[in-house]
Amino acid sequence: MGEWLGLLRSFVVYWRPGRQRGLRELYAPFVGQGDLVFDVGAHLGDRSVAFAELGARVVAFEPQPAIAYWLRQVVRKHPRISVRSEAVGRESGTARLAVSRRTPTVSTLSARWQQRVAEGNPGFRSVRWDRSVDVPVITLDSLIEEYGTPRFCKIDVEGHEPEVLAGLSHAVPGVSVEFVSGDLAGTVACIRRLDQLGTYEFNVVLGEGRTFHWPRWQEPETVVVWLGEGAEGASSGDVYARLVEAA
Repeated sequence: MGEWLGLLRSFVVYWRPGRQRGLRELYAPFVGQGDLVFDVGAHLGDRSVAFAELGARVVAFEPQPAIAYWLRQVVRKHPRISVRSEAVGRESGTARLAVSRRTPTVSTLSARWQQRVAEGNPGFRSVRWDRSVDVPVITLDSLIEEYGTPRFCKIDVEGHEPEVLAGLSHAVPGVSVEFVSGDLAGTVACIRRLDQLGTYEFNVVLGEGRTFHWPRWQEPETVVVWLGEGAEGASSGDVYARLVEAA
């Protein structure tokens, strides 16, 4: 019962009326007709569909077996979207995914993240990771060899974002990574990794909003300081990076 309630909650949150229009407006500066997008941590495909509606070819990654099944049902009428059941990480192999059946959006490959957000984010104190499953893992570099360099890579994998970027050695024109209060150091690590790959400028979206927080894009250190000071109390959000020049 808990798993079905978790799925229902996700459908209500991510497929509520008007959300798709807002997502298309958010991603239109990053994604256009014929572009390639990697959606790492696709969940129920709301962003994958937005990318596809903008004309992109989308490779969507969702390692949770039950979620991947429903993801395929959601996107089956979108020929531009391919669904893969792997996780993405530092190196290819297998890893153990901690699953929260009641709140499947916070299932994670990062034991460190589990502990930190449970201790440091009040919104996670009732979360229980009550199941685990071994999942295959692939790297961004190997995916680029297979598909080419994406125009945009969205990464929302509950604290595993630094490991995803550790498997990338190519600058990607656009990237987003989730941040969650309680483990903002992980987001700083993502910014540092992108800074190694090229010259990026950054902005943020707070919570499930669909507008950028700052009117102008920022240098990496500005965002690092902002995160270090607590991200203005935001419980979660996404950091966006756009490439100015490859390293």
